Amino acid sequence: MSVMTEPTLVLRRGREKSVLRRHPWVFAGAVADAQAGAGAIVGGTVVVRASDGRFLGRAAYNPDAPITARMLTFDEDEVVHESLVLGRLERAVLARHGLDAVTDAQRLVFAESDRLPGLVVDRYGPVVVCQFLTAGAEQWRTPVVSWLAGRPGVEAVVERSDTSARRREGLADRSGVLAGEWDAARRVEVFERSLAAEGRGDGRWSFVIDVAQGHKTGFYLDQRDSRQLVSCLAPGRRVLDVFAYTGGFSVAAGRAGAASVTTVDSSRPALAVAAENLRANGLSDAGLVQADAFQDLRRRRDAGERFDLIVLDPPKLAHSEAQVARASRAYKDINWLACRLLEPGGMLVTFSCSAAIAPELFQKIVFGAALDAGADLQVVGRLSQPADHPVLLTVPETAYLKGLVCRRL
Repeated sequence: MSVMTEPTLVLRRGREKSVLRRHPWVFAGAVADAQAGAGAIVGGTVVVRASDGRFLGRAAYNPDAPITARMLTFDEDEVVHESLVLGRLERAVLARHGLDAVTDAQRLVFAESDRLPGLVVDRYGPVVVCQFLTAGAEQWRTPVVSWLAGRPGVEAVVERSDTSARRREGLADRSGVLAGEWDAARRVEVFERSLAAEGRGDGRWSFVIDVAQGHKTGFYLDQRDSRQLVSCLAPGRRVLDVFAYTGGFSVAAGRAGAASVTTVDSSRPALAVAAENLRANGLSDAGLVQADAFQDLRRRRDAGERFDLIVLDPPKLAHSEAQVARASRAYKDINWLACRLLEPGGMLVTFSCSAAIAPELFQKIVFGAALDAGADLQVVGRLSQPADHPVLLTVPETAYLKGLVCRRL
């Protein structure tokens, strides 16, 4: 199809600036007229032009979504077709091969960061889990699944496209086995190599993953580096792991020789998997507590409990800019309570996975919490997402995870 006959979006005057900076999102309000994209199917490819007719790129189109177009290329000579998508998929997977000696659980594709908007792919040993989160990603479902199913060692490809991001695209939730055979009740066992486990077993942590029902695609792969950090801090310390999910930090602390580990989460199914993880690593599950984190922290404060290492890893509390103020209050509350529970000399490892909460704001929140708690904290480290969750510099939204490592004086 020639450029002249391709469906085209024309942007309003001045709205091309972000695209010229190679940011891939075109919001509905940036499009000049209601006939934009005429002839394009939902999820299909359109040319994007500035108001003066300049070529800006080609994008996946969805008139039903707040983000009307997601840029796929900024090169006028590059046509969007199956080989382009599969080439990017292959490059993304090859870029992660360096992690194979460290873990058999890793993110293979991270959407916009790998120039594949709306596509997330995680591998857990023999199982690959996909999320097709946009109408554009939906268009490439068949070739993507076929390519992934053909990788060495892959027994099944499973879909977990059951997120709010997909619903914002006007798409129904989808989940199930896409290729191969996999029993939804079957757990996957994966490993992470510990950097702080010399003399403690085989130096590997084992985790069981529920790919059918677990959060995200079954596990928090983005906290791999932070689990290593916690394992280095934990020996001999009394550890409190809050919002623990399936106990990744608890396993890291326990295997490293923590004096005690208390694991708190509100989800009974998550804690059941956490118990499996602890036992698989030769650890006791006696410290598991099912409770609302905010209430549990208050109860422990009132009881005068103290800990030497506290990990706070709450779920995303701000899904948009409109929720930042409310989320900030919640982050401050839990960090204030943690400061009240932390012994002098103790360590607080605290996170936000909300992209809408900037690192500077998060530090101000923790500062305010410490000030109100009467605790002097030193920031001794900063944490972020690992190498298989890369940040594309032209898309700052791909940098979402931030953490502070603080020592109480």
